[in-house]
Amino acid sequence: MAQQVREIMTSAPVSVGALTAVSEVAHRMRDEDIGAVLVTEGDRLRGLVTDRDLVIRVLAEEKDPGDTTVQEACSPEIVTVGPGDEVGRAVQLMREHALRRLPVVEGDRAVGMVALADLAMERDPSSALGDISAAAPNR
Repeated sequence: MAQQVREIMTSAPVSVGALTAVSEVAHRMRDEDIGAVLVTEGDRLRGLVTDRDLVIRVLAEEKDPGDTTVQEACSPEIVTVGPGDEVGRAVQLMREHALRRLPVVEGDRAVGMVALADLAMERDPSSALGDISAAAPNR
């Protein structure tokens, strides 16, 4: 039987409301050592914001991180996968759309996140990416 996304996803991903200031999101990313945060409206997934989005859409545009909302910085068109989908489907979507992270959703509600690192550690833990992904972060 093929492995399902729910077996490798990170449960309870970090999410923020669409009107949250980018500066607050950056602090959450730093404090929780993550590179992506889900943008929600109530329980509905509305977008995904990455550390790269903050650099490209806020800092490089010389916007004020305290006055810019995450809604202005996030990627509004997101590709998702379901928890019951096969891991191969997640790999296919990530490859097809050149993604490093995929929100895992049930209906409109985010229930997890699958990252390239999760796939590397699961599929080939002895690979360079798997080995790097398993290492503790340096701070």
